[in-house]
Amino acid sequence: MEISELGRLEQVDVRTVWTNEASEFTPWLARQENLKILGETLGLSLETESVEREVGSFRADIVCSDTNTDTTVLIENQLARTDHDHLGKLLTYAAGLQAKTVLWIVTQVRDEHRAALDWLNTITPDDFSFFGVEIELLRIGVSPIAPRFNIVSMPNDWSRSVGIVTGNRATSETKLMQLEYWDGLQSVLNDFNGSVSGNKKPQPKGWMTYAIGRGDLCLAAAMQIKQRWV
Repeated sequence: MEISELGRLEQVDVRTVWTNEASEFTPWLARQENLKILGETLGLSLETESVEREVGSFRADIVCSDTNTDTTVLIENQLARTDHDHLGKLLTYAAGLQAKTVLWIVTQVRDEHRAALDWLNTITPDDFSFFGVEIELLRIGVSPIAPRFNIVSMPNDWSRSVGIVTGNRATSETKLMQLEYWDGLQSVLNDFNGSVSGNKKPQPKGWMTYAIGRGDLCLAAAMQIKQRWV
């Protein structure tokens, strides 16, 4: 193929596709096929639970579950640049829903709000995750318009590991032992290739849950290092 025959990737204004955030963009994103695209970008398995969920006198855009971890995922949409108002909503909804994973989907993440998300990922426990995600629309020539999600802010596992190691020595040794054990269990489950998937990120804690193909049940593994049992 000659280079002159290659198409040019063009960006499309999101407002030409979705003129209204609440009535057009949120329902589009809540569809399972679109959540799958988002989930694949973030390494999550998302399923919609509700749209415009009431949280006190407010309404959260989309509430999902991550079937890999059986935890609540909050999605806050904004077809614009991030602002303080939506950051406040994000935290209010997350607290009201007890969400472990929070996704802020916008057209542009301001540097100040990226710093805020990075800070939240640094100070919160390891099972909490905050993502800043920019959505853009692309096409080549007259081809159909395609969405793309770009991660701008995400949990920094490296910095969290540093925090573990530089803390109390006894606590650090326990956390590292837990990480090593769950990493080993994950490898065994993956090698066995059975009905219980080990495709999960090991966590420095005393228990892990594993999906078994049902939304109302999961398999839990627990350890107690001092009593030396699993």
